[in-house]
Amino acid sequence: MLRPLPKRFFSFVVLALLVCVLPAVAMPRQVRRDYKQQVEALEEQWRAASLANDVNGMARLLSDDYIGISLSGNIYTKAQQLERMRTRKMVLTRIQVDELKVKLIGSIAIVTSRADFEGSNDGLPVSGTFRYTRVYKLLPNGEWKITTFEATRLPPKHAELDAMAPLPQPVH
Repeated sequence: MLRPLPKRFFSFVVLALLVCVLPAVAMPRQVRRDYKQQVEALEEQWRAASLANDVNGMARLLSDDYIGISLSGNIYTKAQQLERMRTRKMVLTRIQVDELKVKLIGSIAIVTSRADFEGSNDGLPVSGTFRYTRVYKLLPNGEWKITTFEATRLPPKHAELDAMAPLPQPVH
């Protein structure tokens, strides 16, 4: 025989829904637009810092708990990533970004893009087309920081086809 669920259960379900859904619904459109523009500007700062090998600029962009999965599949913390820049183990000489999308979920911004890279990794040339995901978190002081990064190389054949494929349109 089934027992009725306690009222606490329903209170918990309502609270969980409010915590998960309300931030996305309640955020005014102008705030969402402003946040997206801020994150897009930070993406350009990341690109400029990467190309200039600007360790201090990159340090300001990365969160203290940053975890990145590199173009070669290695995992790096903030300290490790900055050290790779300092020692020039990872050098990017060209970054061409297109198809940049910013998705906001509460105080998290998820950026996806397609990018063509050239440079070197551990002294070996690296180039190609990549899809990447970068996650920003909004700190209580109003500052966005990169918390996660991952890049996936597209095979040359797929890179060309990928450029021709229509992008799915977001549902509003």
